[in-house]
Amino acid sequence: MKRKILKNIEWSVLICTIVLVTIGLIALVSATRNSNYEELTRQLIWLAISIPILIIVVLIDYDFFAKISPILYAIILALLLGVLFTDAINGATSWFNIGPFSFQPAEFAKVVVVLFLAWLISKIQDKGKDEINKFLKLSLVLLAFAVPVLFIIKQPDYGTAIAFVSALVFMLFVSGIRKRYIISAIILVVILVPVLYLFVLPEHAKTRIDVFLNPNLDPRGAGYNIIQSKLAVGSGQLLGMGLFKGNQTQLGFLYPKTTDFIFALISEEMGFIVAAGIIFLYVILITKAVYIAKTAKDDVGSYIAMGIAGIFFFHMVENIGMTMGLLPITGIPLPFVSYGGSSLLSNFIMIGLLLNISGRRQKAIFAK
Repeated sequence: MKRKILKNIEWSVLICTIVLVTIGLIALVSATRNSNYEELTRQLIWLAISIPILIIVVLIDYDFFAKISPILYAIILALLLGVLFTDAINGATSWFNIGPFSFQPAEFAKVVVVLFLAWLISKIQDKGKDEINKFLKLSLVLLAFAVPVLFIIKQPDYGTAIAFVSALVFMLFVSGIRKRYIISAIILVVILVPVLYLFVLPEHAKTRIDVFLNPNLDPRGAGYNIIQSKLAVGSGQLLGMGLFKGNQTQLGFLYPKTTDFIFALISEEMGFIVAAGIIFLYVILITKAVYIAKTAKDDVGSYIAMGIAGIFFFHMVENIGMTMGLLPITGIPLPFVSYGGSSLLSNFIMIGLLLNISGRRQKAIFAK
């Protein structure tokens, strides 16, 4: 059985992950050389923790994770509620501090919510695919999605909240949801966006949007980071300025260079070729996740893979887009590349699930 799983696994997913992690570690060497490589050391520790957990996730049938997802969902809700009562870090109550390490429940909530929604949608569809289009049952899915998202918005962490939205959209799209719901959702978004901007968003969030539209409104304040990031991206040209030689990176103009703006560091010091290569790797990873969803042995596996594809898609587009001034800054990390233990571990768990689902595909699917 294990030999069959290893034969069916989509190894290109793991290869893309390894290359991205390697590029991220090289970038962290440059980013942390003036701080005794403290963040690099922590990232290596988290990597050492993540690898055996990935192996465990691959070996245990994903159906088991789906079945226990209601329990995991209840636990993660308790953690998301509890973290709201911790001390704020950079204006957000998003972390539990455990000794020298910090734990961000919202990162693991992405995995748990995808598992739970996949399980819930598949249970709803036990009596037929069209069951998801019944208003009350669709409302149940939306409620299960909304509760953790509201907790995350309360932290506040709007970027991560939107990642959940991306996962939900990908999952509902393949669940057979009717077009009228899709059209209604689009209309609702168009109506709500200006309302949220005018009456709901806090001032700092409005400022980020205003600065995104015109960074020169506050070049020494809210617009500073994006201006420095765009300078770093442009300075790299084709081959980059060389490791440890980036002006914006090494002179301290680019901040935070280990998390939000690590793609700008890579663009400046490693150049357009490596930066474009990163985008290409993400495209392969997301495309393979969609393919795994298409060839999964059951609906649960398909929904899990699509939810993961949605999360990776949003993180890639938002992080790279904001470093180039194409999207507002939200503090979203670049998967496998940015520094962050919780993010790295949760991403490895999602890769483990993708490998798990691909390894348990049926041969008949490939014959079609």
